[in-house]
Amino acid sequence: MSLIENQDQARRLARAIVSDVALYNREKVEQGIKEDNIFELLNEQLAEGREHFQSRVSKELAESNIFDIAVVDVLIKRAGKIESNIW
Repeated sequence: MSLIENQDQARRLARAIVSDVALYNREKVEQGIKEDNIFELLNEQLAEGREHFQSRVSKELAESNIFDIAVVDVLIKRAGKIESNIW
């Protein structure tokens, strides 16, 4: 399998991975937003997702902030409707 070298494709992959993390961990996402500890609660899942992302993209894209941006866009922004003191 060849590595992804296109930035747009890498963004889509990162968003898909983070979407899966959010989908399969809904309760942790809600609890993490409410208690402002989402990164601690999802540390293992996000680390696994990042590893998967890095294994599929070129070294340059793996070292970029594409995955981090996907985490914010998909995991945090979409959780904006959850009541929390962080908003």
